[in-house]
Amino acid sequence: MIMMPPTLALATSIAILGGLDTYITATVLPIPVWVTFIAWASFFACGGGVLGFVKSVASNWIGVAIASLCLLAITTAPGSPTLAAISVGLGSGIMILAASAGFLGYPPAIVFGFASLVGTTQATGHGVLDAGLTHPTLVAGFSMLIGALFGIVSEILAKALTERPGAAAPAR
Repeated sequence: MIMMPPTLALATSIAILGGLDTYITATVLPIPVWVTFIAWASFFACGGGVLGFVKSVASNWIGVAIASLCLLAITTAPGSPTLAAISVGLGSGIMILAASAGFLGYPPAIVFGFASLVGTTQATGHGVLDAGLTHPTLVAGFSMLIGALFGIVSEILAKALTERPGAAAPAR
């Protein structure tokens, strides 16, 4: 394998896997590619590696759950900007409180999950009261997991592209 500088290795890894992610979500796995990319970025924002993976997915899923509850509240009075504002305001505060949990600790990753769920409801036309595998909470949560997996694979591939053949990788 060719040894590359770290930035080039990561760019190569992400270019290859970004194309693969886009192809897979357009053909085999009909989930929102933009959600996978948000989760992928969240993985790196949470520090990468196994711990970044766990922190990112947990934070994203907490955000998806909070958004689901907010949207459930909003459906009780559709078309009420006041209820929507109160629900989202409370949800925003809850996101910050949730981030204070030791294993989360990165509020933007929670917000990424929240925004991804809201966007998924709009993009798919499915609401939080819909049943089945197209439920936006399931779609957004699954998409965020897939994105984090692309993150960890891109990190592993980038590391492989920077190592000398036969060199042992340093422990993390």
